[in-house]
Amino acid sequence: MIPIQNVMTTSAESSTASKHAGLSKWLVGISVGLGIAAFFYFDLGRYLSLDGLKSNRDHLLAFTDANYTLAVALFIIAYCIVVGLSLPGGAIMTLAGGFLFGSVWGTLYVNVGATVGATLAFLVARYLLRDWVERKFGSRLGAIQDGFARNAFSYLVTLRLIPLFPFFLVNMVSGLTRVSVGTYVAATSLGIIPGSFVFAYAGRQLGTINSLKEIVSPNVLLAFTLLGLLALVPILYKKIVGKTTSVV
Repeated sequence: MIPIQNVMTTSAESSTASKHAGLSKWLVGISVGLGIAAFFYFDLGRYLSLDGLKSNRDHLLAFTDANYTLAVALFIIAYCIVVGLSLPGGAIMTLAGGFLFGSVWGTLYVNVGATVGATLAFLVARYLLRDWVERKFGSRLGAIQDGFARNAFSYLVTLRLIPLFPFFLVNMVSGLTRVSVGTYVAATSLGIIPGSFVFAYAGRQLGTINSLKEIVSPNVLLAFTLLGLLALVPILYKKIVGKTTSVV
């Protein structure tokens, strides 16, 4: 027989842990909310615009030339914050990366910042919302969750390659699934390379760009879409082979 005192102690410890977990979620949620509110209250978005980047390009270049390592560190940290808080301005940041560091190095630094930031957004969504979503809709989402978990890498690469799917939305929705962090990080890092390179390369011609629409032309969108669909080929192959085997 289990002593009543031990049962009461375990129950009290469980209740305390639950309260601490609830408090932690509130603190994380409030911190994220304050970060987003500060961004809009202080109108920091004016720095993450094409006009803002153009008007400050001489100062940014001079600072980068004089403090290259610090500039790289600040750029990656800023990119992490923008993506981690799901703030607007990722495309402008990528242009700035290409403008300041070149197409190749700019793409690399963007990849690091975007991947880390996306992972933070993913973890926040998972920590704050996944338990609630599974309690609320678990019975209806079970099959979807299982299917996504089995083919998570291909699905995520596709979502990253096709620009029609907002970056921040993919971060949030992925956090509500059962995909592993390692798979999410690998698929995100790989999937954003083509788009990052296109914007970083365009950043080298910053003075001639008047609108982001000039970068993302219909042909570019079509190319990304085809790349994204190619990532689904392994999944389709498995399904076709599976059906053929079952028939035989």
